[in-house]
Amino acid sequence: MDVKLSPDGSVFFVANQGLGGVSVIDPLQMRQVKFIHTGAGAHGMAISRDATRIYVSNRLGHSISVLDPARRALLTTWQVGGSPDMIQISPDGKQLWVSNRFSRRISVIDTTTGNVIHTISVSDSPHGLAYFPQPGRYSLGHNGVYR
Repeated sequence: MDVKLSPDGSVFFVANQGLGGVSVIDPLQMRQVKFIHTGAGAHGMAISRDATRIYVSNRLGHSISVLDPARRALLTTWQVGGSPDMIQISPDGKQLWVSNRFSRRISVIDTTTGNVIHTISVSDSPHGLAYFPQPGRYSLGHNGVYR
């Protein structure tokens, strides 16, 4: 459902909704070299500002998983409720803003604790969201991702 290049450029991380996790793909061989189970309905991803974490939304698991991209490993999974879908990171890196596909709200989550610190009611089926301004000069596409 979503694809991110690892911070070191060596692999792709691919959210695999059907398998409930993230496939680690070798870009030269175009084959899976590892699978990291995160939770039911792995969907969206965002990379932390310091590139030491990848946040993965598990839409059907009502959770956000935190990966270490260098070790290609799961660090923790936060139970946040709702149906987390697409993710944006605040410019200071302290908050995740997450659309909840099936629960008509946006959740704001603390990136250090995983606690939901605020919710915003919206209309039906919010899928993506953009948080502006974002640091960076060039758009990498998909919901306001800049570098």
